[in-house]
Amino acid sequence: MTEWSKSSWRTKPRIQMPDYTDAKALSAVEGQLAKYPPLVFAGEARTLRNELAKVARGEAFLLQGGDCAESFSEFGADTIRDTFKVMLQMAMVLTFGAKVPVVKVGRMAGQFAKPRSAPTETVDGLELPSYRGDIINGFDFDKASRVPDPRRMLQAYTQAAASLNLLRAFSKGGFADIHRVHAWTLGFTESDEAEKYRDMASRIQDALDFMKAAGMTGDHSPDLQTVDFYTSHEALLLEYEEALTRVDSTSGATIAGSGHMVWIGDRTRQPDGAHVEFCRGIQNPIGLKCGPSTTGDDLKVLMSKLNPKNDPGRLTLIARFGAGQVGDHLPRLIKTVQAEGANVVWSCDPMHGNTIKSASGYKTRPFDSVLREVQEFFAIHKAEGTIPGGVHFEMTGKDVTECTGGVRAVTDEDLSSRYHTACDPRLNASQSLELAFLVAEELSKVHEAQTAKAV
Repeated sequence: MTEWSKSSWRTKPRIQMPDYTDAKALSAVEGQLAKYPPLVFAGEARTLRNELAKVARGEAFLLQGGDCAESFSEFGADTIRDTFKVMLQMAMVLTFGAKVPVVKVGRMAGQFAKPRSAPTETVDGLELPSYRGDIINGFDFDKASRVPDPRRMLQAYTQAAASLNLLRAFSKGGFADIHRVHAWTLGFTESDEAEKYRDMASRIQDALDFMKAAGMTGDHSPDLQTVDFYTSHEALLLEYEEALTRVDSTSGATIAGSGHMVWIGDRTRQPDGAHVEFCRGIQNPIGLKCGPSTTGDDLKVLMSKLNPKNDPGRLTLIARFGAGQVGDHLPRLIKTVQAEGANVVWSCDPMHGNTIKSASGYKTRPFDSVLREVQEFFAIHKAEGTIPGGVHFEMTGKDVTECTGGVRAVTDEDLSSRYHTACDPRLNASQSLELAFLVAEELSKVHEAQTAKAV
């Protein structure tokens, strides 16, 4: 394998990346970013790898979620808080179902760039470059907005730094207290529509009451008041990624300083492409999206390149097929992994394969399809005797109407009322928490089967 450097990706074919017209401005931005402090640190990335190694062994479960694409205009403390809050609620419910710790990874503080299905789009006869996320160009459909501007990387860095600062404060400052988190969850189950989830919520409350009676409160067990929370994003804009890449002074390893975990998208996973080349040399945990077109041979080569030492926790395979198609594709990829003896985390992304255009013209994702793909993912892993390690959702803590269905029954007609996403439809707070209860039921079955097998 050829020698790697943080800029060796520049010798490889690149796709889904902008062509900047002002080379001087791009160089200046890259130079400025290279002087900035990294957003995350090597020790944090190593800790996440260790946590994901536990997920690979079935000793923990991965919850990864957050925005489709972070926005400059909608950035604010309340948005960060609300998404973090829902993820804590989801994690508590999943912990109860799985009976193992939940590793919490946000699609936050870096999820600014998006791959697109076409390089241009046409509206009323006007053809312009596609919107590729706020780190690259503007959402407004006019010529000036759609020109890629490298200076947007500086704004993305500033927003990511501010987001991480707040997330760290929320994680360690008492906001994440386990009793507070469950009180929020009880609010969800009080509605008539969510009655079927009250039993599990009550059992969680009983467990918390027992812990309190046994003296396990935040005063005596600080771990009940704090959480570890990590950030992740798709490593799409490689100029930004390279500029924030650093060498760890303690180990000499190269770390992407843009986020704790990065992933390679289904559109950019070419074994000889720029994105795989960049990711193979950094020591962060890496995610790899696997869609219907992923072949066994593709996966063999990618696993060899991205995790040549076969380290547990290094590589997460994020399956994204669409409801009804999981059985056509996941078993053959599982068999490839087993044949190679590869250590991987298997995670389910039930969002990207279930996007449809509604009758009202909005892009949406039906809740029932999302749930069905998750259930198929668990069923196949049960049949194959492998570990369903995690879930990966596009979601928000806001009360948006972008995905249809759920206990509060967002309809096609409702989509126009609070459709705020800049790219793909996200689960709202209620739908996210409901899905956590339903995934927890699947995890309970896994736990019961493991317990019976041990006996």
